[in-house]
Amino acid sequence: MTDVLTREATLTQERVRRCADSARRHLLSLQHAEGWWKGELETNVTMEAEDLLLRRFLGISDARVTEETARWIRSRQREDGTWATFHDGPPDVSTSVEAYTALRLAGDPLDAAHLRRAREYILDSGGIEATRVFTRIWLALFGQWSWRRLPVLPPELVLLPDWFPLNIYDWACWARQTVVPLTIVGAARPARQLGFSLRELRTGVERRGDDSVMSWAGVFHGLDAVLHRLERLPLKPLRNIALDRAERWILDRQEADGGWGGIQPPWVYSILALHLRGYPVDHPVLRKALDGLEGFTVREHTEDGWVRRLEACQSPVWDTALAMTALLDSGTPADDPALVAAADWILREEIRTGGDWQVRRPDLSPSGWAFEFANDHYPDTDDTAEVVLGLRRVRHPEPSRVDAAVERATEWLVGMQSSDGGWGAFDADNTRALCEKLPFCDFGAVIDPPSADVTAHVVEMLAARGMVDCEAARRGVRWLLDAQEADGSWFGRWGANHVYGTGAVVPALVACGVPRDHESVRAAVHWLTAHQNPDGGWGEDMRSYVDRAWVGRGTSTASQTAWALLALLAAGERGDLVTRGVEWLVTTQRPDGGWDEPQFTGTGFPGDFYINYHLYRLVFPLTALGRYLESGRAAGPG
Repeated sequence: MTDVLTREATLTQERVRRCADSARRHLLSLQHAEGWWKGELETNVTMEAEDLLLRRFLGISDARVTEETARWIRSRQREDGTWATFHDGPPDVSTSVEAYTALRLAGDPLDAAHLRRAREYILDSGGIEATRVFTRIWLALFGQWSWRRLPVLPPELVLLPDWFPLNIYDWACWARQTVVPLTIVGAARPARQLGFSLRELRTGVERRGDDSVMSWAGVFHGLDAVLHRLERLPLKPLRNIALDRAERWILDRQEADGGWGGIQPPWVYSILALHLRGYPVDHPVLRKALDGLEGFTVREHTEDGWVRRLEACQSPVWDTALAMTALLDSGTPADDPALVAAADWILREEIRTGGDWQVRRPDLSPSGWAFEFANDHYPDTDDTAEVVLGLRRVRHPEPSRVDAAVERATEWLVGMQSSDGGWGAFDADNTRALCEKLPFCDFGAVIDPPSADVTAHVVEMLAARGMVDCEAARRGVRWLLDAQEADGSWFGRWGANHVYGTGAVVPALVACGVPRDHESVRAAVHWLTAHQNPDGGWGEDMRSYVDRAWVGRGTSTASQTAWALLALLAAGERGDLVTRGVEWLVTTQRPDGGWDEPQFTGTGFPGDFYINYHLYRLVFPLTALGRYLESGRAAGPG
């Protein structure tokens, strides 16, 4: 008890307020003149490796680009010669093969110590034969893997009606936008010169699938064998029609910035597909696409020289919405010029045109926001909910503009509810799991079913709008209660992991009127209590997605500590549990007002692709500190 009293006396309200004010000033300093915020979105070196391979394939390699990119890839290699998919993560053989290939492309000698170490790990891990399908596709583009040993994705897939199993709208939007161009690439089966062989990475041992012929996976492996035989037939009556349809589908979805979906995979594969359809690199479509990729490039001067890296995606709408909430929760006046400027920019970004989501919701009027600067075909429910949560609180000089946008977005969000009561990110009822059984799908999530974090954000938005008693909110709350894990947590689809899911769901449930003493809320508090680190913070390693021993375990981070605090504060918790978490944030703050966070806490594909959102380490702690201060229950004199 003495330790608790001492800690509470040390953590005065004034000390917390100074910490929050410093964070708030830092956040305001990062706002763009146009009103938006955007932190770097850091992923792994496959982005850079594939960029160099793309340039080689197109014949547009550039010595400076290659040198700076290779320098970045080398800087990410660990002492054991490996590369990982997230900070301090386990070695990943596919990432290491792609990085190794890119460095050889850059001219690194075969006998260099860093390549030798990488090669030893790759061979010990099964060699090229053990890599994912996407890695082997890149190798096949240069004759380093046989197209006959890759799963077939026939272009005729695009001809299937949207009610037929495995049609392209059964796939999640990110997978759909990748699969369509890859059907063109796979039909062309090109093999261009790499300039060297990768035979030193081969073990000669083939991977064998162990799927039972009685399982769906086994059935699809058998079907793939049949498709391979059909690919060898000289006549394919629907092939040209399908290729034309796929080409048109891609062209129709190119965005204003030249990209597709605002993310790297469909962007680069669409470039490859159109090039293989006869588009030269100076064609306006490809020129626009290649120029647009430069906007995703980060150049930085280091002790070793300039490095060049690519963002897999950019998150200005998401970051701006979260920043608005953080500023409002930390005491920034609702009519502050920074918030008004952010609201003006957000209002201009509303998407009033149709998209693929209309396949499942054809009668729903368009609205909503996308994650990126340009992704008008794919607004998402998560961004839209967070935008409404922040936007509605700004005191804008034209309130009718805000009210109209909020009303449209709310109607769209309600209409995007899936039939089970939850919300997916981009589509409604995108739940047909048959796609996951295809041999091609070894790269993570390929469908977009409802998730706890997205559903929670939408439900919280409905509560903020006074719609707690509407049918959509009630069904959403029921979905969340049913989705709770046996241990009291919630799985986090778009953030790591159970800390993120729980941090999103508890505030939403309480906002919707679920009592703080409800068994689900108490179970969540118990889980968070049990997983607080000895230093007072919270952290969860990305390995929790594949190994339950890591659930709730990991080095304390600013963003994850904030998520836990948001849940605990919403649940009415005070005292030592919360005080220790807040104290961790206060004591680890940097002099500039931010926090260090090399760990990845964002999720692209659970188990496969992870993200370090550089703004998470600032917006979420600021929100948590603001709500802690607002509670008026900080211990000690104020």
